[in-house]
Amino acid sequence: MKPIIAVIGGGTCTAEERAVAVETGQLLAQHGAVLVCGGLGGVMEAAAKGAKANGGTTVGILPGADPAAANAHIDVPLATGLGEMRNFLIVRTAHALIAIGGGVGTLSEIALAQRIGKPVVGLHDSFRNALDIPRVANAAEAVRWALERAPHGVV
Repeated sequence: MKPIIAVIGGGTCTAEERAVAVETGQLLAQHGAVLVCGGLGGVMEAAAKGAKANGGTTVGILPGADPAAANAHIDVPLATGLGEMRNFLIVRTAHALIAIGGGVGTLSEIALAQRIGKPVVGLHDSFRNALDIPRVANAAEAVRWALERAPHGVV
């Protein structure tokens, strides 16, 4: 089984967050991980773009009922029709999560992950003062951190 790593973050993002998300997706793909995200724009699209460009598999757990709403880099669009409730599915599906920027939706995913004991790491100042989550300085450290917390035998 491959590790499943969620990249969570805002539907809009800065150029710096976008670059970090693309690099994170690339590194996850290079390590054989499946990338799961919310399937829309911003950080989600950038991470999926990076993974897809490096031969990775991308899964988008969409808030709406239309799979065509997924960004162009999603291999498996899962249209839930659940709105923000789909955040729990993202968290539950992943072995570990990498947070890159974001707003209250990302904050809800971090809180849900902590609630059920899923490992989550902040990259690019994700909620530095809001929650007590580990911090890393770059995409390589974030990917290494997440993969180390995936179940043994999936790497």
